[in-house]
Amino acid sequence: MSESLPLRDRYLSLIDDIVQSTLKGKISSVEQVYQILLKDLTPGTGEVFELALSDRLNTIQSQADSEQDELKKAKATRSLRAIKTIQTQWQRWQEQNKATEAIVLAIREITTASTDERLGIFLSFTDPNQKYPLNLQQLQQVSKSLQQFAQADADLQQISIGITRGLGSWQRLQDHLVSWMYEQNRELGFGGVPGESGPWATWAKQVNSQLTKGLLHTLALEESAIQFAQQQRSITLSDWVELALILQFLQRGLVNWFDQQAYNVQAGSKLSISTFLTFAVIWSQLASGFGSVAAVYGDAASQIMLQILRTFAQRAYFPLYGGIFASFSGSYLRDALDYLDEPLRQVEGTQEKARILTLLGYSQRALGQYKRSITFHQQAVEISRNAGDRPCEIANLNHLSRTYVQEQNYAEAINYSQRALILSRQAGDRTGEANALVNLGYSEVMQAKQLEQLEPETYEMAINYLQQGLKLSEQLGDIQSKALCLSSIGIAYQVIQQPEAAIKSLEAGFNTAQLSGDLYLQGLNLANLAEVNYSQANFARAIYTGCLGMYLLNQIASQEWQKPAALLAILYSQLGEAAFQDALQQSRSKFIAIIGVDGYDYIPQLLGEYRQSM
Repeated sequence: MSESLPLRDRYLSLIDDIVQSTLKGKISSVEQVYQILLKDLTPGTGEVFELALSDRLNTIQSQADSEQDELKKAKATRSLRAIKTIQTQWQRWQEQNKATEAIVLAIREITTASTDERLGIFLSFTDPNQKYPLNLQQLQQVSKSLQQFAQADADLQQISIGITRGLGSWQRLQDHLVSWMYEQNRELGFGGVPGESGPWATWAKQVNSQLTKGLLHTLALEESAIQFAQQQRSITLSDWVELALILQFLQRGLVNWFDQQAYNVQAGSKLSISTFLTFAVIWSQLASGFGSVAAVYGDAASQIMLQILRTFAQRAYFPLYGGIFASFSGSYLRDALDYLDEPLRQVEGTQEKARILTLLGYSQRALGQYKRSITFHQQAVEISRNAGDRPCEIANLNHLSRTYVQEQNYAEAINYSQRALILSRQAGDRTGEANALVNLGYSEVMQAKQLEQLEPETYEMAINYLQQGLKLSEQLGDIQSKALCLSSIGIAYQVIQQPEAAIKSLEAGFNTAQLSGDLYLQGLNLANLAEVNYSQANFARAIYTGCLGMYLLNQIASQEWQKPAALLAILYSQLGEAAFQDALQQSRSKFIAIIGVDGYDYIPQLLGEYRQSM
């Protein structure tokens, strides 16, 4: 093969030589083809060879399809078989040489990039969404190779140093990845009491880098990562690379660990969801803070955030129908949505963007931001439809129905639920169908209530839809949808004044929402239980469910917390302080079992704040 030809022409010539040698009988086995590729292909040039191979395949396929002369057609068919043999051996070559290929390609791209692009290109090779992201051993090789360019280029030396330090830090951190979970009285998740316990503080003790140690301490104290990043005026490229690798390894390590805890009710997918979102928020905050220090660092932080969200959006457990209100407390959940919204505006419409907008939309509904919720869901419907992501499109139609109920626009709520039901049945999306049935039934119940149609038969069809949705969610084993079904059925019975049936469904809804970890649904069920118990003059039970619902909804910054607070204020006035406090004390052990001593102690303060604001 002539070395003087351009690379693409050289590879086209190589392919032609193999085809001709096969036709002439000089090549008689697939192993011979593989050995030729092994000898003549250069690592790091795989894309060029693949394009050349695709070009020849298309040309010969066209000849075989259009040729009329039988002899020429037979030759084209034999040539086509030879090309397909090259294709299978090329795939074998790729698999055998992917490690070397990835390293060579990474070195070439990093060393030939402009100064402003180098960091971003390096991070693209660590992106888990790539076909062959660099693993730990490959990163070590990249670091060693970059050292060869150190004298000529200080930036390349800095990247090399950062990689080496990052790998060393991760080696020390691995044994402590989940050790913080076994601390006494430690709850799983990223919230908790700020200070010297929990994941961030544990990890901070294992790293030497002042930058990384400082950030981890900041996170442990629930202080602003934005302000921390803004203060790093003397940060070096090696510092930044080390920090990036450490945080990425921590996030991926945790997700891998949680994903393997399928039979642990405390861990599993809900903590993987929490991990993805927590680290995405941190990177979004760092992007904002580092952007004021150096644009290249801000852009690189945004790049990692989007990589995390893209990986998250592709997971089977991505929460299209809720459930992110698990394992979050402190300031994380309250700020997460704003931090993710801004950078997403600058991303093109993709399947991943539609799914993240879905999450932002239903989260804004929980926070009481209904107009904003509708905007997110409408954007997600359009993007997911164009991307061909039918389950995501159906989920957003369902969420729009639910949000319009909150807006008391029941005609629109019914419209969106009907569209979701039709589309889900066409697509065979059973989860979407279960949610659509529930939303249709729920919307019709609320519309009938608004129109003051109190006859029970008016509600029969609506409740039938709800029961169908419940049955389907149970068949699917979909805990999240089942929790929503039970909650909606309970509210329907509450509307038609069947308190015993309402209490039964709402309590089942609360228990199911506990299994899914959805604090929002737990809080809503408890708030409605408080109302039904109050209507039945079961004041002790109304105080217990009302206080617990108020606390949980307040913890996730939902404006809905004021609904049970208003009922509790009425009870407080009716019963008097002593009787109210006595009822609270009687349920102390049940409160502590769910929200701990600190949560129980906070309830009187929270109710006091509401009563003062009246």
